[in-house]
Amino acid sequence: MTTASKSLEAVSVTRQDKVMSRLVSDLIACTRAEFARLRKWPAFWIILSTWIVLNLVFAYLFNYLAYTTGATTRMSDGQPRALLMRQMLPAAVPDVFTQGMAMFGGALMLVLGALVTGSGYGWGSWKTVLTQGPSRVRVMGGTIVALAGVVVALVLAAFVVDTGVAALIGAVQHQSLALPGSGRVLLGIVTGIVILGMWTLAGALIGVAARGPALAVGLGLVWVLVVENLLRGVAAIFSPIRAITDHLPGTAAGSLAGAMRTASGASTPGVLDILSRPASFLMLAIYIAVFAAAAVWLVDRRDLA
Repeated sequence: MTTASKSLEAVSVTRQDKVMSRLVSDLIACTRAEFARLRKWPAFWIILSTWIVLNLVFAYLFNYLAYTTGATTRMSDGQPRALLMRQMLPAAVPDVFTQGMAMFGGALMLVLGALVTGSGYGWGSWKTVLTQGPSRVRVMGGTIVALAGVVVALVLAAFVVDTGVAALIGAVQHQSLALPGSGRVLLGIVTGIVILGMWTLAGALIGVAARGPALAVGLGLVWVLVVENLLRGVAAIFSPIRAITDHLPGTAAGSLAGAMRTASGASTPGVLDILSRPASFLMLAIYIAVFAAAAVWLVDRRDLA
C-alpha cells in the first residue's frame, strides 16, 4: 500500500469517527433535552405516580384488607388467607408486581407515550426543536431513548416500593422476610421493562401517526381495553383468526406476565397463558423494534404541519 493510499484511508477513518462522534453527541443532547422537558411536565409525574399507587392498591391493599378481616369476598376473589399472605410477602414480588402491567400499567404507559410525542404537534415544539440543528431522526431517537430510560426507572422504582411494602406486611404479620432469588428478580424486572416498553412505544407511534395527543390516547385505550379482548372472544368461536389474535401486542404482553405466575389463584385481567415465555419475549421484541422504527420513519418523512 502506498503512502498516499494510507493517507486517504486515515482521512476516511477520521471522518467516520467524527460523524459517529457527532451522531452520539447529538443523540445524547436530544435525550437530555427530552428528560428536561419530561421532568418539568406535571402530566408525566401524574401518570407515573398513578401506576405506582394502583399497583400497590390492587396488589397489596385489597389483599391485606381481605386477609386481616378474614373475609374471602370479591375483594380477594375468594382466595384463601394462606394464599393471600404468600402473595404479599417479599419472595412473591417478582410475580405480583408484573401482573398489572399487561393491561392497566400498559394502558397508562401507552397514554404517556402518546402524550410525549403527540403533544409536540399541538404545542408546536416539534417545529421549534427541528429548526435548531439536529436531524429529525436524532431528535426522535433521543425521545425514544428518554422513554426507554423512564420505563426502566419506573419498573425499578415499582420493584423497590413493592419489596418495601411486602417486607412491612411480613414484619407486621410475623411472616418470612426472605427475598426472591437474584435470577427471579432479574427475570421480573426484565419482564416489566419489556411489557411496559412495548406499550410506551406503541403510544409514541400512535401519537406520531395521529399528530396529536387526544386522538392518540383515545385510539390507544380503545385498542388495549376493548379491541383485543373482543378479537380474542371472536377467536374462541371462529378459530381461523387465532393465528392473528395469538400474536397481538396485548396477547404477547399478557402471556409474558402470565409466565411469571407461580401460584394458583384468581386471574388478573389481561394476564394470559396463550404464548410461552420465549415466544412472548420474541413477539414483544419485534413489536418494540417495529414501533420504534415506524415512529422515527413517520417523523422523518412526513410534514409537521
